[in-house]
Amino acid sequence: MRRSATALVGLACAAAAWASPALAYEIDPLTRQPLDNALTVRVRPQAVETVAVPVANASLNSADPLAATVPQMSAIPRETVAYSGPYGAGTIVVSTAERRLYYVLGGGQALRYGVGVGRPGFTWGGVQTITMKREWPDWRPPATMLRRRPDLPRYMKGGLENPLGARAMYLGGSIYRIHGSNEPETIGTAVSSGCIRMTNEDVTDLYTRAKVGTKVIVQR
Repeated sequence: MRRSATALVGLACAAAAWASPALAYEIDPLTRQPLDNALTVRVRPQAVETVAVPVANASLNSADPLAATVPQMSAIPRETVAYSGPYGAGTIVVSTAERRLYYVLGGGQALRYGVGVGRPGFTWGGVQTITMKREWPDWRPPATMLRRRPDLPRYMKGGLENPLGARAMYLGGSIYRIHGSNEPETIGTAVSSGCIRMTNEDVTDLYTRAKVGTKVIVQR
């Protein structure tokens, strides 16, 4: 179940990025074999080494029975950076080109997170609003995804095996979400079907800051 469900993560909002050419395949969750249509992608070199975060991580709720077993590793550390953009405090700005999400703090600063974004053909831009938030959300693949992949499950209960990870923030009436991922190695790549994915630790941190009604700007 674990190996099969991990493959679903790449389908929920799912693999690759910028600099040296590589091939990425969508994986069939039943056979574990790559599908025939390879995507040509480029891998973005990381300027920092991968850092393993201690299991007892303060940003995940210690009362959460799943928190201790959440994958918590990212090559892109969360950091506070200078921000001079036009958006006010409390706004989320996603730069698809950078594969970064900014939470504007105000006072010329923002929190910057690494994210995974839509693969070629699934990128989008515009203004949305967080209309709903869920901890350990259930997953129901949207109709458009089921038309592409009718073999996918119609429903997966929230938890460690779920492609949406530890937290999800739903964007307006769209099919898109900002959500966690149990595949931290995909953060910083163009992998998904349009959703914005983060590490479980980072999405949990953002979840505590962003409220229902928060404006989300997605830039191509």
